Amino acid sequence: MAVRDQVGRLRWTGVVPVLAAVVLVATWGSKPAAAVLTLVGVLLAASVLAAVHHAEVVAHRVGEPFGSLVLAVAVTVIEVALIVTLMIAGGPDASTLARDTVFAAVMITCNGIVGVCLLIGALRTRVASFNAEGTATALATVVTLATLTLVLPTFTTSSPGPEFSSAQLAFAAAASIALYALFVVVQTVRHRDYFLPVGDGPEEHAPPPSHRVALTSLALLVVALVAVVGLAKIETPAIEDAVGAIGAPPSAVGVVIALLVLLPETLAAVRNARGDRMQTSFNLALGSAVASIGLTIPVIAVASIWLEGPLVLGLGSTQIVLLAVTAVVGGLTVLPGRATLQEGGVHLILFAAFLFLAANP
Repeated sequence: MAVRDQVGRLRWTGVVPVLAAVVLVATWGSKPAAAVLTLVGVLLAASVLAAVHHAEVVAHRVGEPFGSLVLAVAVTVIEVALIVTLMIAGGPDASTLARDTVFAAVMITCNGIVGVCLLIGALRTRVASFNAEGTATALATVVTLATLTLVLPTFTTSSPGPEFSSAQLAFAAAASIALYALFVVVQTVRHRDYFLPVGDGPEEHAPPPSHRVALTSLALLVVALVAVVGLAKIETPAIEDAVGAIGAPPSAVGVVIALLVLLPETLAAVRNARGDRMQTSFNLALGSAVASIGLTIPVIAVASIWLEGPLVLGLGSTQIVLLAVTAVVGGLTVLPGRATLQEGGVHLILFAAFLFLAANP
């Protein structure tokens, strides 16, 4: 991204977080009317876009693969904040929200974003190329984290239902943090070259933003994140009512949250795919999945100390089957280091199946 584009977009992305913060202060603790809730919803979505844009500016300053890491962490902070906010507001009825959101994030990133990017890359160059070593490492980390935190609770026997006991939850949280930290070290230090783009796209050497622009974006990123958390709490009843109005199960709320927070990152991944930088697209997609599980589960584990009701993490049989197929197909896709339209289509069909079954379980 050129500096000129960053400065130009700084106009609206600078105004939106400040405006959202003002609306947050004005509406906090009240029950806004429908018109105000509509404005809050628009500002919430715009603040997410602005937050990830500023994260992208900072990311471009520090370079790849640190850039993808910054974006992934920023998106995960938003996701965790939304989950905790909705769980506090929802009480015992929100016991499955963390599970549903994290699983949705995995399916969106590993099938939706990966599928779209493969489709775009294969249409441009017939065969999309990427680093098999780095991509396989990220996918293996996602699958391991998902199995430890979302599949095992369904089969453990220490606690009734698909829940971890306190000791098991503590182990899962510690394992998640350890795996995420190890992945960051491998991605940014030990084997950084595994996560660098294959070849140079047309924007590969665009000059980074100035130190001043990067610091400004960092400050606005913090404001945008605070605004997102606060506005989400205000918008919570409207989100739940909208899901109920279309006849979707309560678990669809988690899908809505994941779609909301991952939309900007999806756009960033697509832009990189169009620029023939498939590895950066995969860094964004799979890095977000790793961060989503590796950071969300430990935070939720700590939050469960004061949250009311049980914390249900175990997936149902349908979700486990989708996760297993995703793991197998993902491995077959990334190991050759090259993929065609067929692989992109397979991932998109799996994503479509996830969305259909989320609304029609």
